[in-house]
Amino acid sequence: MLSWAVVFFILAIVAGLLGFTGIAAASTGIAKILFLVFLVMFVIFLITGRRPPKV
Repeated sequence: MLSWAVVFFILAIVAGLLGFTGIAAASTGIAKILFLVFLVMFVIFLITGRRPPKV
């Protein structure tokens, strides 16, 4: 599940690079949204993945 968060992070980086260099103005907004999704998913997966196994 953490791999999905990494995928969203990479997509946010690429969209940010495209938007911040002036290639596509809409990419800046997409990068912000994808980065926010990455942060939320990362925190959720970090919390749910760190639980000790039930015995």
